[in-house]
Amino acid sequence: MIALLRGRLIALGNSGLGNTDCVIDVNGVGYQCQMTRRCLERIGQIGNEVTVYVDTSIKDDSITLTGFSDLDVKAAWKLLQTVQGVGMKAALSILSALSPDDVMLAIAASDKAMICRADGVGPKLAQRIINELADKVSDLPPSSGGAGLAATGSNPGSNDPVLLDAVSALVNLGYGRAEAHQVTAIIISSLDSPSLEVVLPEALKRLAEGVRR
Repeated sequence: MIALLRGRLIALGNSGLGNTDCVIDVNGVGYQCQMTRRCLERIGQIGNEVTVYVDTSIKDDSITLTGFSDLDVKAAWKLLQTVQGVGMKAALSILSALSPDDVMLAIAASDKAMICRADGVGPKLAQRIINELADKVSDLPPSSGGAGLAATGSNPGSNDPVLLDAVSALVNLGYGRAEAHQVTAIIISSLDSPSLEVVLPEALKRLAEGVRR
């Protein structure tokens, strides 16, 4: 079982899969890995020495290596595939469009439009992902980037009435659901006794300033 590759990146998009695969030369042996577009952008340019985490899938007629720039991406990819209808390619498509933190945020905020940014993912599948993973996203490791939900510390529950009311009000004012949820969750987690009268004005201020502190 191959779990990690360290070698020289010698090709990108070499197998007819568009820009979602690469070839890594490890001591003279070329390993072809399918990857998300985000991971390909992170590992570097052709000729660079790279380290890639790998998942190996063995079937009767093929061996497929899927590579990841970071372990949090690999964990999110495997978690997405626990949802009925989400296979390897769909999970790669989602993580090409969204970071693991974005996926966690979209699920927490029930923002299926955000998940539908991925090629080939429609509203029904996006809603199934939200429904089936709502109680599982906490199993994901912290993102290496430290953004998204990982930055909020102790987060309010998805059924927190102040959170729900504030997000609903912000969405009605034209803000995106995921953005509104993230800012509101950060504010609530920093307060001892959050109330809508305190949280909503602060959320409006931060959204207007583009600040998520």
